[in-house]
Amino acid sequence: MMEEIQYRPPLHVHPAERLSLTQVKSIHDGSMKLLSEIGIQCAGEQAVEVYFNAGCTVSEIEDGKQKLWNIRFPEKLLMKALSTVPSEVVLGARDPKNTLCLNANIPAVYFGTGSEANIYLRSRIEQFVSTKNSKSTLRYPVYEEEPGSISALCESARLIDHLEHADFFIRNINIQDEEINSMNKDVNVFFYSLLHTGKHVQGGLVNLKALPAVISLAKIIAGEQSYFPLSFIVCPIRSPLLMVSDSSEKVIAIAREKIPMVISSSPQGGVTAPIQEEGIVMQINAEILAGIALAQFSNPGTPVLYGSVPVRARLDTLQDCYGTAEFIHYAMGCAQMARFYGIPCYSSAGVGDIRRPGIQAMVEKLFSYKETASAGAHYIHYAFGLLDGTNIFSPLQAVLDNASIALVKHILRAPQYDQEHIDTAFQEIAKRVKGSGMFTRGVRKQLRRKVVSGTYEFISQGDEDQVFAQAQAKVDAYLGDDSNTLPDEIVRRVYKEIPGVLKKQKEVYYE
Repeated sequence: MMEEIQYRPPLHVHPAERLSLTQVKSIHDGSMKLLSEIGIQCAGEQAVEVYFNAGCTVSEIEDGKQKLWNIRFPEKLLMKALSTVPSEVVLGARDPKNTLCLNANIPAVYFGTGSEANIYLRSRIEQFVSTKNSKSTLRYPVYEEEPGSISALCESARLIDHLEHADFFIRNINIQDEEINSMNKDVNVFFYSLLHTGKHVQGGLVNLKALPAVISLAKIIAGEQSYFPLSFIVCPIRSPLLMVSDSSEKVIAIAREKIPMVISSSPQGGVTAPIQEEGIVMQINAEILAGIALAQFSNPGTPVLYGSVPVRARLDTLQDCYGTAEFIHYAMGCAQMARFYGIPCYSSAGVGDIRRPGIQAMVEKLFSYKETASAGAHYIHYAFGLLDGTNIFSPLQAVLDNASIALVKHILRAPQYDQEHIDTAFQEIAKRVKGSGMFTRGVRKQLRRKVVSGTYEFISQGDEDQVFAQAQAKVDAYLGDDSNTLPDEIVRRVYKEIPGVLKKQKEVYYE
């Protein structure tokens, strides 16, 4: 008997298409020309062997610094590889109700966290008194920065577990505890994330040698479930068009296990890619397709996501800049390219360039949430709590982002009416014209249909802006509730069977 899965509900959209079909095909043709005539440079001997055995043209490059090969892809060979990519990817979760289904043919959107922020931004509300009028007070957050740690990772996973519009958890804190090293970082990131959230957990691998232990961890936590509660992100390309050795080896190893992974690329428009939309989308498309081909050549049918993470450079500092129109344009174009190939799309939205929560962050985030989701990107990361680019994670900002995404979902929801609803509305209007003219009696029925949106979650009363205070109260409540953790017997089994997991007591990490 087949296991019946009830997937976590996504946001269904009618995708906005920024590019015409002619433009999409032109970008495709440009990417194919790049890969067939220019090719990529590859530093990984294992990847070179996979490409050569698949039928790519391989030639050694004379480079005094490192050993490199040029890989060129015949278009027919590349398209054959892309034809083996599953159009549907299922991502399991510790709580089966949070299982995600990403289908390239169904524009349905999920939101989650992302990046590995180096700084965890704690906040609390304090009362400030005016120097001119002691009766004039203001409640406002004060902040304290601390380096990323397992404690912060646990808190952020617990927070995301409570946020109803957060659909998945990508490790969002760079853990920097003294006991953490390259050999044990991966198992601790995945374990402590899964310990505190019942949602799907995703992350990268620092050390390929940790893959067997992480897989064993996933099997222990999954139990009898059909799907792993975790998946991987691999960025095998360093823009422009250079495949690095260690990441390419990770693609091959994960593909051979047939575990879902994101094949991502993150060029910076104006520095490591052209700044103009058509140039960076053509380049990132070529880079992602080269990585996806490596996965498919290694093991046809490997479930992958088309991982588009392009960003534009600031023109004064050349640092990443997310609060620009181009950041949104790049993401929308990539979503269309993924749909063109029939591959589920992993995309980016919701990053604030400023270091603290506030109006600038909210504006930058809201526009990118709405537009990237409207393009039909299936799996939107970076969506909660990120400030200062991707360097800071703020729990307070994450709660504010949750409220913003609720608004976006209301704005983008599809119309639900049919002829019966038109007829009913006609009768209601006709009845009210002859009666009181008030339509209040019909509101309850429409609420049951869920076609009436609520007000902003943190609406203020009186003259004072109470948004921060209300959001902080939710942060405190969520972080104070650690009831949704793994059963003690599973934790003990992990400690016993998985090498490298730090066996810390609860009070050490949760205080």
